[in-house]
Amino acid sequence: MSDIPSDYAGARVIPSPNHGERKGGRRPDIILLHYTGMPDAHGALEWLRNPVSEVSSHYFVYEDGRVIQMVPEARRAWHAGAGFWKGDSDINSASIGIEIVNPGHPGGLPPFPDVQINSVIKLCQDIAKRWAIPPERVLGHSDIAPRRKIDPGENFPWGLLAENGVGHYVRPTPLGGGRFFQKGEAGPPVEAIQSMLALYGYGVPVSGEFCERTEGVVEAFQRHFRPEKVDGVADASTIDTLHRLLKALPAIG
Repeated sequence: MSDIPSDYAGARVIPSPNHGERKGGRRPDIILLHYTGMPDAHGALEWLRNPVSEVSSHYFVYEDGRVIQMVPEARRAWHAGAGFWKGDSDINSASIGIEIVNPGHPGGLPPFPDVQINSVIKLCQDIAKRWAIPPERVLGHSDIAPRRKIDPGENFPWGLLAENGVGHYVRPTPLGGGRFFQKGEAGPPVEAIQSMLALYGYGVPVSGEFCERTEGVVEAFQRHFRPEKVDGVADASTIDTLHRLLKALPAIG
């Protein structure tokens, strides 16, 4: 694989052995963003290339903006793990994974350098164009695996990506008062919130009971779309932001 050209002109190929066939010959239709969550870039890159780890991603973006490709886009990299989005549980077969060098929550969640985010934007623009991936299919690891994964984190600049045509986004509704719903509550309003989250793509039960799973999905939604306060409570700001996101989705059919 090291002697093949990169799918992305701006990348250097440093191969990982950790990949396989996309199941059913599937074309990728999701871009999935991660942070590395390790103390340094070298250790993260080596881990993603180690056969023992059984993990990899298609791309790896350094803090200074350099881009490495480890797995061909047509192949199934091992970056998502167990997850779910819009009825699909094999996210690895559905997606192209991008690891962004950042120590993440274990390292204090430092900001992503501008040069790094600019490279991520250009890479995502190129992938989305070549594979016809719509903005609403650019996701974070935490979206497809709530609670189990929390990357790329609440400091990731989703709004800036959206300004450049990458990802689906609306400006979050400001925090304020109003009715809120939290774990332990039940009833038709909770069922309505779950239905909206499920319609957007999240793997949440539509039971009318604000269970632990629902709390985790609300946290994941907040981490991506209303990061000012990530607490798993469906407050008025969270619900209104979700409603406006759904309204902003492209019409089907």
